[in-house]
Amino acid sequence: MKAIIQREYGTTAALSYADIPEPVAGPGQVLVRVRAAGLDPSVWHLMTGLPLIGRLALGVRRPRVPVRGWDLAGVVAAVGPGVTEFAPGDEVYGGADGAFAEFACTAAEKLLRKPANLSVEQAAALPISGMTALRGLRSVGRIAAGQRVLIIGAGGGVGHLAVQLAVHDGAHVTGVCSAAKRDFVAALGTERVIDYTSEKLTGVYDLVLDMAGNRPLSQLRELLTPTGTVVLGGGENGGRWFGGTERSMGAMLLSPLVKQRLCGLLSLPNPADLAAVGELAAAGAMVPRIDRTFALADAAAAIDYLTGSHPAGKVVLTVS
Repeated sequence: MKAIIQREYGTTAALSYADIPEPVAGPGQVLVRVRAAGLDPSVWHLMTGLPLIGRLALGVRRPRVPVRGWDLAGVVAAVGPGVTEFAPGDEVYGGADGAFAEFACTAAEKLLRKPANLSVEQAAALPISGMTALRGLRSVGRIAAGQRVLIIGAGGGVGHLAVQLAVHDGAHVTGVCSAAKRDFVAALGTERVIDYTSEKLTGVYDLVLDMAGNRPLSQLRELLTPTGTVVLGGGENGGRWFGGTERSMGAMLLSPLVKQRLCGLLSLPNPADLAAVGELAAAGAMVPRIDRTFALADAAAAIDYLTGSHPAGKVVLTVS
């Protein structure tokens, strides 16, 4: 089968479109014929091996899993021993190590049936970004109806899903984005849009979700109520060793000393969050918008586009 593989950390030049053996579903696993695979910044982090602390989990000298990709949507090709919830032919989506391939194996608990209202590309775009938005607003941010919520990076992969979720949860949402995405973000249901390229961030908010990752904590605290909450996501602009986690660690150390809640956002995929995201998607409350699709063979160009062009919504690979 064809797959996007990487033997050493580096830029997109380290990726290759190659033939590798088709995986076989083991006990508790499902073999998925991939139809689409989603991209998000974590793909860039794994490709480059940055920040360096991440290599403790992903592989110290080289990627432990040579096939790139996490999110996928497709059709069940086979099930391993012990799997009863899926059968060949089922349309599914979820997470798999090595999603940038024609076939991928993953644990059955990492998959859900694809909602009928989502295209295969939308389903592939949803898992990691959707779970990150969910955890940032609900689990960490403790969003409540009637709150004033500021979402920085509102036009991005996580941000545009977070806007939809905040609106669904009854918040008064202000989105921060570039001028090029103003109409896109406004159409998601925001009450106000701030163009960060020409306007200052103003207002007072109960909750700030920062997915851009490049503003000082002191600036964000000025936008909060005395007991408001800031949730810090993003991490592409941090240092070589710790990335954006440096800002989050500083916030969490300061938080016990002040009345405001200052929180870092670490979103690890889990079945409960994936199920919650699936229910929201099926209800139309969290639906990915697709900026652009690329063929599997063009994964390197897709990653360059994701990191260099600031897409509105999500970027997806399609697999024929």
